[in-house]
Amino acid sequence: MLAKLYSYGLIGITGCLINVEVDITTGMQRVDTVGLPDNAVKESKERVRSAICNSGYAYPEMRVLVNLAPADIKKEGTVYDLPIALGILAARGIIPLHSADDYIIIGELALDGRVRSVTGVLPMVINAYERGFRNIMLPYENAEEASFFEDMNVFPVNNLNEACGHFRGVTHITPYPQLKWSEHRIAHTHDFSEIKGQQAAKRAAEIAASGSHNLLMIGSPGSGKTMLARSIPSILPELSMDESLEVTRIHSVAGELRGRGGIVTERPFRSPHHSASIPALVGGGSHALPGEISLAHYGVLFMDELPLFPSTVLEALRQPLEDGVVTITRAAAKTTYPADFMLVAAMNPCPCGNYGSKTKECRCSQAQIEKYRSRISSPLLDRLDLHIEMNEIDYNELTSKASGESSETIRERVKKARDIQLKRYSGDGIRYNSQLTAPLMRKYCQMTDEAETLLHTAYDKLKLSARAYTRVIKVARTIADINDEERIQKQHILEAVQYRGLEQKYWSSR
Repeated sequence: MLAKLYSYGLIGITGCLINVEVDITTGMQRVDTVGLPDNAVKESKERVRSAICNSGYAYPEMRVLVNLAPADIKKEGTVYDLPIALGILAARGIIPLHSADDYIIIGELALDGRVRSVTGVLPMVINAYERGFRNIMLPYENAEEASFFEDMNVFPVNNLNEACGHFRGVTHITPYPQLKWSEHRIAHTHDFSEIKGQQAAKRAAEIAASGSHNLLMIGSPGSGKTMLARSIPSILPELSMDESLEVTRIHSVAGELRGRGGIVTERPFRSPHHSASIPALVGGGSHALPGEISLAHYGVLFMDELPLFPSTVLEALRQPLEDGVVTITRAAAKTTYPADFMLVAAMNPCPCGNYGSKTKECRCSQAQIEKYRSRISSPLLDRLDLHIEMNEIDYNELTSKASGESSETIRERVKKARDIQLKRYSGDGIRYNSQLTAPLMRKYCQMTDEAETLLHTAYDKLKLSARAYTRVIKVARTIADINDEERIQKQHILEAVQYRGLEQKYWSSR
């Protein structure tokens, strides 16, 4: 007898409808799975057999053929265990054949029949909802992740018996309560009011956050680079529902939601170690999974000790920083992941970190210093919009009882500037000033005559590249937005140019 059910797979971060067909015929006892399954799918026959037997049902001593269609799409993971088991029971007549026709069924089975959580549920639910499905059966641990869609009935199950009883009409599973979206106020562990001194660096961080610009901090150890970077999420606006769903799709596919439940409600902050490989940072591996830059989508990617990252890893950042997406191509898979992140990088001025220090002596030779700094290539440096030097904090600043400006106050200014940009670019397919293209810059970055004259002088004196020139204009546009100015003024260009001055100081030998 033939049974047909619906399940779901993934292509990148997009759900893909999979037809699960189970045919039981007379013949020698055997189970075959066809439809381009990977090893995890092939092994499902053993999990399914044990789960059915340990749930109190007899496994058919006949030939079982499982077909996963479409056959030209590779099937990966353990998501098909539950629909295959229910298909076998339906083909044997234990479950009415057409009772699950309008259901999407996903879930991994344990040997005792329990249903375990799977990854990538949210993209599956989004695609199923768009296709018109309104009933989905999934593991209880994944229920919250799928419950933000109106009119979608989410049936969470703990074991195979619950699923069988539901389709047989013996028991009824109550749909998981629909969750309503609301902006979450996150209690951040770091706040700008706790950062002593470093007013220039805090101003640069505010500008970077307002326009989603990339930021490079240079300073000796203990000057507060890491603390400032970790405080930046506290001045970013809260995620909107659309942003939250997109971030959750990526984290769900990567398996980052295991044990967390629900959806991502705060902007990501990712801080990979400098020993990270290209697949870990950019994405890849045999299954082309998203890397750190995609997991930082709509958030912050903090790269501490930037020159210590392998040069190949640093150069791999160049294309995603420019395009906002990363395409991963493998023999078995090709997918594109979003990578619209704000890069915050930190480095010491020299290997020992004491170059230019007023209290400690630098022990590095000139050759060591140049080799260390040269690990940051000119093309990558050009893509870092703001460069800021963080000086050592003196005793009086460190012990001062005065509290600095809070993150909440700064966040209001950042949100106001971002709202201006969202309104301005509503019909242009971008969100922030950092994403401006050449045609849009001509349209939206009008400057006064004084500002143009100053920019011309700075271009010649600082020997800016064409890319650095456009970055200065984009930063100036953000500063103008913070000041609620329609045109870019001289003072906006002057401040933006100051954030490129460290190239001459630290990389003038190039």
